[in-house]
Amino acid sequence: MPPAKKRPRAYDPAKTRAAVLAQFGNIRRAVGTLGPDRLALPTRLGDWTVRELAAHCAMALDAVDRLLGEPEPARQDGRLLDWPFAIADDAPAIAGTARRLAEEHPDLDAHLADAEHRFTAHLDAHPAGRLLPTSAGALPLADYVVTRTVELVVHTDDLSAAVPGLDIPYDRQALAACTRLLADALAAKAPGGSTEVRVPPYAVVQCVEGPRHTRGTPPNVVETDPLTWIRLATGRLTWKQALQDAHVSASGERADLDAYLPLMR
Repeated sequence: MPPAKKRPRAYDPAKTRAAVLAQFGNIRRAVGTLGPDRLALPTRLGDWTVRELAAHCAMALDAVDRLLGEPEPARQDGRLLDWPFAIADDAPAIAGTARRLAEEHPDLDAHLADAEHRFTAHLDAHPAGRLLPTSAGALPLADYVVTRTVELVVHTDDLSAAVPGLDIPYDRQALAACTRLLADALAAKAPGGSTEVRVPPYAVVQCVEGPRHTRGTPPNVVETDPLTWIRLATGRLTWKQALQDAHVSASGERADLDAYLPLMR
């Protein structure tokens, strides 16, 4: 008998909301310490500057405002796990908008504060089940808010990498949600039960076709820390480099995840 399908992971809307606001607050406070010279620094995101990346962080919350302005879909036809694979389609428009917003809002702190206010007001005014027309299909508002943890955690890391000495803290719940969503996305992209991917303390998933492990120590195991996993999943770090730098341990003939990464491009 084939194994029963695993139920989708559940996220508590109140905890997710708090996580998004906490991580956004961490970014806002850090950006507020940067002068013009450091805001003009390049980032690892093509030709984006730190200022443009900070403006994009506001877009992560304002996306809720934009999608709520669209007609509500009649029914849900997307899944939360579809989102990491669909986001690449939005990249060209996102890049242009971030540059425009950075130019239009010289007072970045005020711009970030306005985005936070709009986001909070929308979550107060709309039920968690309100459908949004996202690039991954129609998703409930509560599910879309989970995706905001990915945006903010990933760009926290981008900002820290761009500005020497900038140490932006990670909200534990935001880091957990981001890690779990991307781990579950790997399991969706490479379904199976031959390989166990461990990202302590937040996620363990089974993936990759092959003999299914049922008890004892799995024959194929990958283990890494949350930030390394997030960098791998989003293309900030290659599988080869992670192995070379000993940021990932991989044992077993089906423990090579290179063919499945990155998940988001």
